[in-house]
Parts: sequence; structure tokens; C-alpha cells
Amino acid sequence: MEALVKYNLDELEKFVEQLGEKKFRARQLFSWIYSKSASDFDSMSDIKKDFREKLKNIAVVLDTKIKKKQVSSDGTIKYLIEFHDGTCAETVLMRFDNRSNLSACVSCQVGCQMGCDFCATAKRGFVRNLEPYEIISQILTIQQDTGLKITNVVFMGQGEPLNNYENVYKAIERINNDLSIGIRRITLSTCGIAPKIKELCNYELIPTLAISLHCADSETRKQIMPVEKRYNLETLKDSLKYYCEKTGKRVTLEYILIGSLTDTKEMAQKLCEYIKDLKCNINLIPYNPIGTDKYKKPNKKDMMIFKYLLESQGKKVTIRLERGADIDAACGQLAGRV
Repeated sequence: MEALVKYNLDELEKFVEQLGEKKFRARQLFSWIYSKSASDFDSMSDIKKDFREKLKNIAVVLDTKIKKKQVSSDGTIKYLIEFHDGTCAETVLMRFDNRSNLSACVSCQVGCQMGCDFCATAKRGFVRNLEPYEIISQILTIQQDTGLKITNVVFMGQGEPLNNYENVYKAIERINNDLSIGIRRITLSTCGIAPKIKELCNYELIPTLAISLHCADSETRKQIMPVEKRYNLETLKDSLKYYCEKTGKRVTLEYILIGSLTDTKEMAQKLCEYIKDLKCNINLIPYNPIGTDKYKKPNKKDMMIFKYLLESQGKKVTIRLERGADIDAACGQLAGRV
């Protein structure tokens, strides 16, 4: 069975013509899939019945299914999505009571090969890259299940986007074109693949960039993030300055506060030194437990001192509002457990 989500509008037109139908049928299908989030052909009321019956015999809208769904007390929803080959990855719907934005946190790989020590996905290891349509399928799955329209997409689920960037960029193009989500509402998070960050600036559509920095001390960062051994903090900073200069955008530095490790005054001072000549915002993320007791959550007092020291540099600093921790849907907790 062919999954129609694989096709953009041009490809859908060719598919329809091969079935002996006129091109406008493709535009009808396209609207039902991407604007109305239809999950089956029976609901496509303005398409003639015999064509719908033909489609039911040879195609499906999506070739994924929801393996597991969990709803947090704060309204966050985590989906374990099974792909056509039986592999699974997680995607999360994040919503906030006082905002109209609905964000889909999507995965770009099944598992991850970066090995960050505080991240549950890393414990799973790497399985495979996701195709562009499999990334888009995660967004459509949320929309079909909830009846809600996604307004923002963040590549902060499982996997390192810059290790699968050809597929990720194709997905970004289609999210922008097919789902009508503006490029300013698409954020890509990377642990710091410096050459790829520079390469990103050559593309027509350049997403907002978030960097999983998590520590501004090289030796400590090596312990928790192996990427530091290949692309160290200075190499990363050079690529970030290049990005800011070429795009005119500022980057967001994501920094995990691990109790008594990365949340100390000394670490705050090192981060202040690192960011003083960088066009950036800082997003502080309290560590979320992943089933081991190796690391601990920071206490509130240390978090506020850390935030105050960074704000003294004139930077915008926020502490990430924890969402979905009770269903292991918070930052660093996506493990793809079945």
C-alpha cells in the first residue's frame, strides 16, 4: 500500500494521472491530507466514490500507527509512533495554557549516535535515519489524533538533525510548503556539528538554530557530551558566529543544569565568558531524570543564581518550563520505549 504522505503536490499529481484521473483530484487529496488532516479516504466527501474506492485498494494516507499514547497532567501528549518497518520513535505535542502556539517536537532518527551521557535516547543507540515523509507523518499523526493544527515544529526529539540533514531539510521544505508553517516557526536543535552549521547557511530556508551546549567547560563537556572531542567549544563558537553573521539571526543556547555539576557559580562564570561576544539567548533546562541516579536535579536557589549571573551579561535568559516529565516526555527523556 502506497503512503500518500510521501508525495508533495507535483508528485501527487503524477500519481493521480497514472490512475487515469485529472490533476485537480490531486489538489483535492492534498487539501484533505495537509489542511484537513484526514486519516482515511471515506472522509474525503468531495472526491467521487469510485475514485475513493480505488484509492482504498492501493494506498493509505499514512503508513505509521500510534503504538502508545500518554497524556501528561499538564496537557503534553507523547506518542510512540511505529513506522512501516516496525521501528519506533517518539514525538510530543506541547501546549501551554496562556499561548495559542501548538508545538510538535519531532524525531529525525530512530535512536541517536551522539552518546550524550544525560540523555535517554543515547542509551538506546542508533538504529536508522528517518525519511522526510516519516518526519512529516509525526506532525500529521498529532493533527489527526487531536484535531488541532500544529503551529510550531522543533527538531528536538530523538536523533541529531545535522547527522541526517538531507532528509531533515527536505522535511523542512515540505513543512513550510505543504503544512504552511513559516520558517521562523521551525527550530533545529543540534549538539554542535560545526561544519554542518556553516553549511546550513547556504540553504534557502534557514531554520532557527538551537545549540545543545549544556556546558562551557571543555573537560566537563567531554564527560557528558562526546561531540566535544571532535568539535570543541571554540570550533563550535566559530561556526555560531558565522551563522549569526550570515543569517542575521541569533542562536539559542540550551544549557542543562545538572545538580552540583553544571549549575555552579564557576560554571556560570565560564558560560558568561563564552557568550560575551556571541549573539544569543540562553535557555536553561533543569535536568530530567532518565531512570539512573548518576545525575541529580538542580535546586531552585542554584538555578536562580545561575540565571542572575548570566543576565548580568545583558543576555535574555529563560528557564525552560518543564512539560511532560510525568510521562517521560521532557527534554532528554525520549527513549522510544515500547
